[in-house]
Amino acid sequence: MSELLRRYLQTRRSLEEPPIELPGRTRAEVVRAIRRLDRAVERGGRADDVTRSDEEAGAEGGEVTDLERLSREGTAQEIEALPDLDSLREVAESCVRCPLHEERSSVVFGEGSRTARLVCVGEAPGAEEDRTGRPFVGRAGKLLDRLLLSAGFRREEVFICNVLKCRPPGNRDPEPGEIDRCSPYLLRQIELIDPAVILAFGSFASRTLLDVRDSIRSMRQQEHEFRGYPLAVTYHPAALLRNPNWTRPTWEDLQKVRRMVDDARDRKPESTNG
Repeated sequence: MSELLRRYLQTRRSLEEPPIELPGRTRAEVVRAIRRLDRAVERGGRADDVTRSDEEAGAEGGEVTDLERLSREGTAQEIEALPDLDSLREVAESCVRCPLHEERSSVVFGEGSRTARLVCVGEAPGAEEDRTGRPFVGRAGKLLDRLLLSAGFRREEVFICNVLKCRPPGNRDPEPGEIDRCSPYLLRQIELIDPAVILAFGSFASRTLLDVRDSIRSMRQQEHEFRGYPLAVTYHPAALLRNPNWTRPTWEDLQKVRRMVDDARDRKPESTNG
């Protein structure tokens, strides 16, 4: 239910329709109401369960109060301990842990399969991503889709996200404090999805995950690991639009990633996380 509603709201944004106003309700209250509706439907209950008070919802285990607190002041350890992707998304979409929330239109949490064998990581949302709430859209996103398909990956069967979940003003480089505040979301996404391979797009994502300052050309030629997961590095799709000569090397990197995923398929059992 919440996923359908999220897509509906994204469609409204893409059509530049006016936002839906709910007088007397904060964003956090609306998010919690949607989560309660999901739980009611799963239990076979009625849709009007969504009108229950926050106190009643909190009686189910204190989850609501805790998630709301995490979005304001949660520590990295607390965020990395969240039990599932739904809870993680709820905290991220209400997050005010760094100043980037002040100018964002959308939190770009990420999208794709919860059991993806491949997680693709970029830098940060751009203007189109901030407007739609989706990662890797526009010209660079369409090119990414084609590159993934060339290696046998459909967009919906991988998971695509960024180091930062909010757009830096003017598409500037993320700052260290923003990375520190936002990286727990990415780390927990990876742990919950438990992929066979991570693919980092561009120098920023690669250097952040690997904590190095090497060039993309150098990193592409090496084998990497991030928290026990094989990690491959390639050029960012946006860079290919400026430098078409990098398209062939990127295609070759995707073919290598395809082999890495296939090689890991029989060695690692399918995850049931998230």
